[in-house]
Amino acid sequence: MMQQQPHGVAPDLAQLQSTMHAIELACSSIQMHTNSAAAEATLLSLNQSTRPYKLCQFILDNSQVANARFQAASAIRDAAMREWSSLTGDDKKGLIGFCLCYVMQRASSPEGYVQAKVSSVAAQLMKRGWLEFTVAEKETFLHQVNQAIIGIHGIDVQFSGINFLESLVSEFSPSTSSAMGLPREFHEQCRKSLELHYLKTFYCWAKDAAVSVSARISESGTEVPEVKVCTGSLRLMLQILNWEFQPNVTSAKAGINVFSPGVRSDLTASKRSDCNVAQPGAAWRDALISSGHVGWIVSFYAALREKFSTGRYWLDCPVAVSARKLIVQFCSLAGTVFLSGDEHMQQNHLLQLLSGIIHWIDPPDAIAQAIESGRSESEVLDGCRALLAIATVVNPILFDHLLKSIRPFGTLTLLSNLMSEVIKVQMTKRSDDETWSWEARDILLDTWTALLMPVDTSAGNTMLPLDGINAAANLFAMIAESELKSASASALDEDDGDDYLQASISSMDERLISYALIGRAAVNVTIPLLTRLFSERVALLHQGRGIMDPTPTLEELYSLLLIIGHILADEPEGETPLIPNSIQSDFADTVETQNHPVVILSVSIIKFAEQSLNPEMRAAVFSPRLMEAVIWFLARWSCTYLLSEEIGESDLHLLQNSRKTLLSFFGEYNQGKSILDIIVRVSVTTLLSYPGEKNLQALTCFQLLHALVRRRHICSSLVLLDSWRALARAFTNEEALFLLNSVNQRSLAQTLVLSASGIKNSESANQYVRDLMGHATKYLIELSNKSDLKIISQRPDVILPLSCLLERLRGAARASEPRTQRALCEMGFSIMTPVLVLLEVYKNESTVIYMLLKCVVDWVDGQIAYLESRETAAVVEFSIRLLQLYSSHNIGKISISLSSNLISEANTEKYKDLRALLQLLSSFCSKDLVDFSLDSDESQSTNIAQVVYLGMHIVNPLISLELLKYPKLCHDYFALLSHMLEVYPETVGRLDSEAFLHVLGTLDFGLHHQDTEIVNMCLRSLKALAAYHYKETTSGNLGLGSHATPVKDPRGDMQDGVLSRFLRLLLQLLLFEDYSPDLVSPAADALFPLILCEQELYQKLANELIERQVNPSFKSRLSSAFHMVTNANQLSCNLDRMNYQRFRKNVNAFLVEVRGFLRTV
Repeated sequence: MMQQQPHGVAPDLAQLQSTMHAIELACSSIQMHTNSAAAEATLLSLNQSTRPYKLCQFILDNSQVANARFQAASAIRDAAMREWSSLTGDDKKGLIGFCLCYVMQRASSPEGYVQAKVSSVAAQLMKRGWLEFTVAEKETFLHQVNQAIIGIHGIDVQFSGINFLESLVSEFSPSTSSAMGLPREFHEQCRKSLELHYLKTFYCWAKDAAVSVSARISESGTEVPEVKVCTGSLRLMLQILNWEFQPNVTSAKAGINVFSPGVRSDLTASKRSDCNVAQPGAAWRDALISSGHVGWIVSFYAALREKFSTGRYWLDCPVAVSARKLIVQFCSLAGTVFLSGDEHMQQNHLLQLLSGIIHWIDPPDAIAQAIESGRSESEVLDGCRALLAIATVVNPILFDHLLKSIRPFGTLTLLSNLMSEVIKVQMTKRSDDETWSWEARDILLDTWTALLMPVDTSAGNTMLPLDGINAAANLFAMIAESELKSASASALDEDDGDDYLQASISSMDERLISYALIGRAAVNVTIPLLTRLFSERVALLHQGRGIMDPTPTLEELYSLLLIIGHILADEPEGETPLIPNSIQSDFADTVETQNHPVVILSVSIIKFAEQSLNPEMRAAVFSPRLMEAVIWFLARWSCTYLLSEEIGESDLHLLQNSRKTLLSFFGEYNQGKSILDIIVRVSVTTLLSYPGEKNLQALTCFQLLHALVRRRHICSSLVLLDSWRALARAFTNEEALFLLNSVNQRSLAQTLVLSASGIKNSESANQYVRDLMGHATKYLIELSNKSDLKIISQRPDVILPLSCLLERLRGAARASEPRTQRALCEMGFSIMTPVLVLLEVYKNESTVIYMLLKCVVDWVDGQIAYLESRETAAVVEFSIRLLQLYSSHNIGKISISLSSNLISEANTEKYKDLRALLQLLSSFCSKDLVDFSLDSDESQSTNIAQVVYLGMHIVNPLISLELLKYPKLCHDYFALLSHMLEVYPETVGRLDSEAFLHVLGTLDFGLHHQDTEIVNMCLRSLKALAAYHYKETTSGNLGLGSHATPVKDPRGDMQDGVLSRFLRLLLQLLLFEDYSPDLVSPAADALFPLILCEQELYQKLANELIERQVNPSFKSRLSSAFHMVTNANQLSCNLDRMNYQRFRKNVNAFLVEVRGFLRTV
């Protein structure tokens, strides 16, 4: 261990040198991999030493080993953070001053990483004392930094000053700050202070430094030392502009006028791109807009670009990269930094930027050719990012208008031409490796998305000027050509053909969304184009049957269906999607319904899908992959157009002409029902004729059929179709449908049961469900009654249908709703006894056990809210028997004699089972929250809290700490426990000692969990328990009773009650252990009622901690801090919202004051 001198006694020179040599030797040993353990112990000793500052400073000043100096800087940081509260003001300022002087005096040192470390330490120490230091003390440090940045001490010192500010800004930024073991409120106060008082000053210092050396760089024919100063300054300016600026709360009403022309209201709409919108506020206008600074950076880069145009390397040198990134960031400026009411200020700002950027990206063909010839692509990619930034902060009209001031065409035309050129490069150079053209395409697609993505769908589509529409049409034609060529070529690619064929539709979804926006912007051109392309490919298939390989054409059709589906309809997420606004508003001059372009395109695809019903066509043309696209299209299209319920026949005259035409043609009174019949017949054929095609079956069950039954008015038509009845018959009789995988079995059963909502008569709907699921319940009952069940149970021909039918029962249970609740209720009650029998027989068959448990869970979850008292009691009795049976089969089943792999597999099986059992208990909790039963006799009602606690008592012995390492099981367990303790704290007091101790043990485990959400749930539980006990005891009741009082253990020693125990534990956690700053507030909320319940113990613990302090200063500060916790901010003993807030503030201040020195002593 490092030998430390008493405080105030300086170590002698010989000791300092000896220790320095030991540190140097340790660093060398680690590098040489010799005696690493001892070397690491030496360095650890240094980091854990008390007050190692003199030693570390000596090492930094004298050591010739760079790694030793690095370790010394790290030790200064660690020790200062631990001991901060015990350091005097002069000590703190002395450490910061030493670090600053060190980096300035050794600015020319070749060991940059040591300089960066010391600079980082200075920044962290300055932040740690930020809220303590006076303005004058801060100014003293910053004046020293400013003098360096001005350049009066030379280029190297100037560069070091800029690097220090980078470190300082990084430390104050929430996303890059270092952990200090302090509440989040501390970091937030520091951030606010820096942003309000210093951030703009730092920016101006960096700007002035860059300007001061720019002339020297421009005039020199070779690289000069000033380049690194300029690069660092530009990098710092970019870092500051990327700051997460907070709106000025004092002038919130004077914020961005989202309705003003030229300013987009969706500044963060394009979430997929790496574009950070900068909104520094009006206070920054003079520094960023009025100063002419933008013109300087554009001119500076242009001058360097022209001067070094012959050197290909120059585009990627640091100063060029930094300048371009700063220019791109300037493009994203928005908000009140521009003068309110002056719409030309932002336009002039963007035009000035675009005047320089245009040379990076125009003419596109020449630039693409230069890149293909070896020129760096970095500049054109930054140009694309600049267009994206501009598109993010302005509307499409202004975006297009910007370039017309300096070019004969608009910005949209340039955007179209640039992306077309990028696509041409991709078409000519098809490669597995993602080249610059891939990145450029993605950035430009994000740009189109930012321009065209509607924020408010009710406000109409995003309108483009005429030449913008033409640009979008031309670009979409190029996109379509490129995608078809790529699809056709992939069919002949033997190397990765299998991977391509297996690619999911969703993998292209992000790109297709952007394609759809571009296509919709010129929908009057793109819909006829797609119709022609689709018809040509279908005709080519028919002409080439038996003559040519259809695979390339099938791939083209696959690609076309995805593109068309995205253009015609939006993703059906949540609510039913409406017809896209652009399609509603265009084609207004179409008079005859059958001539509407969308009708023509849709009908052609539906007729093509209908051809799959022909066995010969299906075998020759409709490959499983093509059918995936067909089914996907029908699912997406039908959600928007088929049998829309938003209008009646009498309301059609109120709609826009195009929308009226479409909804009428595909509605109930025209072609809607016949198209629905085609879709169902295609679905049935898909499920029966493509065995083993899991992706295709999943699309059919999950997306297409499930989408149809989500709307009741479609169900009304479905249940009347012969094709739907044929599907129901096939479900009960066809062997092919018994071979679907478990997920698809559930989905199909759920879909068929949900369709019963379309049957108007309730009794008929319930009979439909009984007929549909009767085969499943009958099989389970008959199987459970077989006398030789134990003998035949392991046969595959028994397990396979059992598994299939259990999954179907799960799916039906998930379809519970009032109309069919009675039939599903009967279904569940009929299989209760069989489930218990099968649970006994298959106790060693983990897969079957899990399916049985999940079947029960899903049924109880769907039915519990509807059950009457008698039925609830029966379900509770059954569930408790199930829990007891499962528990009896599984306690102690995992033996330590098993191999680690077998133990892991067994744990995984038990984890899934136990999650199911916890979900079962959680379902019972909902009965007290949502109850649709008609019972009025509360005397017959079941005490849900007692049931759940009994269930937990049965399950708890199975849940080991090892199993709680499974995140999902752990979350479910603590979510249930937290709910029970928060909602039913009174029941806890009635638990027996064994059950209560298990609850305490798991709470203790949860409080030390790595997942902050788990810790948070445990803290909420503690808060609920303590608050309940305090309120009850102050009212003269028992509260938690004997559980809260100290008891004697068998040895006669007094043991704390539950609240005393957790008061100790929580204080230990807050004061001495590591935790997330996000947990301080919930921990304070739990601590407050604990202190009120155990005031004597709290005072005793505080006194013990105070008396342990040897340093009189520490003792006094700690005493004052403890007093402040319970007395500051007018805190009272009432557990109301205001007092909780006051106590949080007190705890935050308490931790900032004492946590540092308490963890040191």
